[in-house]
This record gives sequence, structure tokens and C-alpha cells, in this order.
Amino acid sequence: MKEKIRVAFIYKPSWVFLSGNHFDNTTYYFFMHALKRNVDLDVTYFPVENDFDCAKLKGKFDLILLPNNNTDGSPDKLIGINELGVPVICRTGDPHWAKKYNQFSFHEKYKIDYYFNFMHESYFYKFYPRNFKYKTIVFGVESSLYQNLIPFKNRITNRILNSGAVGKLSLKSWIASRLLASKRSGWYFYKLRTKCNELPYVDYYGMSEEKYIHEDYASLLSKYRAAITATTFYPTIKYWETSAAGCLTFMEITNTNKGEYLGYKDNETAIFINESNYKKKFEEYLSDIDNPKWEEIAEKGRKYTLREFNNDKAVENLVKLMKSVCESA
Repeated sequence: MKEKIRVAFIYKPSWVFLSGNHFDNTTYYFFMHALKRNVDLDVTYFPVENDFDCAKLKGKFDLILLPNNNTDGSPDKLIGINELGVPVICRTGDPHWAKKYNQFSFHEKYKIDYYFNFMHESYFYKFYPRNFKYKTIVFGVESSLYQNLIPFKNRITNRILNSGAVGKLSLKSWIASRLLASKRSGWYFYKLRTKCNELPYVDYYGMSEEKYIHEDYASLLSKYRAAITATTFYPTIKYWETSAAGCLTFMEITNTNKGEYLGYKDNETAIFINESNYKKKFEEYLSDIDNPKWEEIAEKGRKYTLREFNNDKAVENLVKLMKSVCESA
């Protein structure tokens, strides 16, 4: 293999997650910025909306990288992919939508050799066949966005920030979610996050027209000393975004979402919560709000996140996967 891995990144420029203008730019920064910074990669970007003729890659590239195993982010067709003879690595979307959008069909259509995303492998294989190869690579923190934020001591103290998608708090909505859980309601994915909105000291920020109102997410987070990250079945990027912003992060970590794989430590780099203890944990903080241990936990969590989950380290892990796949091809 050449000194650098020659990578053809083929993507749809119309995909909102690669536009740079979406409220969630984590995928954009990873693919459009961090890949370019890695000294072991020689990445060429191929923006294409419909069909891509792979013949133009013959003899020029070691590997194809795709942003998603669906035609929202990747081309409709990779013409000649069978004859090209180079491996394909693909970021996968949320595994629970695989059946709905028939993403299994893209395994052969794109000749995918390996998948990656930040979810634990157990969640991937809950929806995908065991013969599909998958690696957990935790990406999403663009370190430059988490510098020069509001110092912890100058932030809002007596409120706790909650943000992101939630279910509706009405009794009617809750009953509907119990009866129609298979439809993936807000209550289904974000039960604890939704329940937190019932508390009088929780400030909730949703979105307007696909954006957080008036500011970027890191700036919003840095207004608060404490913030909530809670997803029922697997940790999302919000977990490490919140910690990177220097918040005392109340993380839902349970046997169900298997969040322990991230490596955060309870009362050391985060505060772990679940449906049984979340009110008690919040009240411990609010009743002793100036205790220096909260800032210590927040700062240790921030340092851990920026060290372990920054995009450059994630690309390094992707490069290791690329080398392994190319060598075995």
C-alpha cells in the first residue's frame, strides 16, 4: 500500500448533514474537515447527486468512503462497483431505521465491506445481520468549537438545561406512546429526557426551523453549569457535546443503553442518572450548588471528552480500520 491511503469520498452535496448549515453539523465537520487534516489520508471529494461511474477511480484509489448506506447521503448508484475491486467503508445511520428504509439492500448495491458509527456494536447488531462487519468509532467533537466558552463560575446556576427531541407531556400523548411504541415516538427514544421536562427547575430548549434559537449548540450549552443527556437505547453525540462544553453532565447510563462503553465515570467525569434516581441527583446538585466538586467533575469530563472523542482521534481510528480493510482486501 502507498504511504497515504488514497480515499475517494463519494457523497451527495444536497444531503443536509453535509451542508454545513444544519443544526447538527457533527457529520459535516468529521467528513468535510477532520478527514483532510489526517496525514495518513489523501482524500478526494466526489460530490454527485445521482449516479457515479466508478470506472474513473480505477487504479487511482485504495478505498471508497460513503457517508451513509442510503441514497439521502450517497449516490443512487455506484456504476461498475463490482468491477472496481476496492473496499468500501460506510458510516451507517441510526440502526433502528434499517428495516424501514431497506438499508440492507445497499450492502450489496454499494458492495460495503465495513460499517462504522458511534453506537455500541450490540445496538448495530440488534437490527443488522451478524455477517455485516461493524466498528464503533466515536466522533462528533470538533475541538475548535469548544474553546473560549463561558467559564463555569459565570454560568446559570439554579437551572438545569435539557435539549433535543422529546415526547409531548400530555396524558394523551403518553398513552399513545405506550400503545404505539413500535412507531418510535419521542417517549420511546427519550423517555427520561421527556420526564425531566416536568421538573420546575429544568429549562428546555427545542428547535425552530431545524436550528437552536439565536445560537449554536456549544454556546447554548455553555450558558449553563449543568445539563441533561438522556436517550433510552443508546448514547447520542449530545452526551459528548454537552461534556465538551464544560457542563456538569447528568448522563443517562443504564444496562439498556449500554452507555458504559464511553468510559465516563460516575461522580468523576459525569453524574449518572436513570429513571429511579434522576430527581435525587438533580436535587443533590441544586441543594449544594456552590460545592467545588461540581466544577471539578465538569472539568474532568470536559478534558476526558476533548481527549478521547475529538474528531481527529476518531479519524485516526477510522484510518486504522481502513488499513486493516485494505490489507485484507
